Amino acid sequence: QVQLVESGGGLVQAGGSLRLSCAASGSIFSINYMGWYRQAPGKQRELVADITSGGSTNYADSVKGRFTISRDNAKNTVYLQMNSLKPEDTAVYYCNARGFTSTVRGFDSWGQGTQVTVSS
Repeated sequence: QVQLVESGGGLVQAGGSLRLSCAASGSIFSINYMGWYRQAPGKQRELVADITSGGSTNYADSVKGRFTISRDNAKNTVYLQMNSLKPEDTAVYYCNARGFTSTVRGFDSWGQGTQVTVSS
């Protein structure tokens, strides 16, 4: 069992910044993929950014140049630095991690979500 705990959400004015963190714990052998997704009211969950264990990153077009994803492999933690926030960034942000447990079983785990609200 692999658990993900997110932190760092909150209320911020447009143009402001927030930094989200997501720490994975449990019987982890390796984490190949970590990503941030978001879901706004009435909309489907969408990918915001992701990063592989090798450091390759991918961003949604809507956040390119404003958000930066990074990870600390030693701490099994992924971060999302969000700058120049816009009201349309308001959503619940979820962390996702995929890899293998110490018993060599694949896992695909989600965090509980953290609310990000950007006021205009």
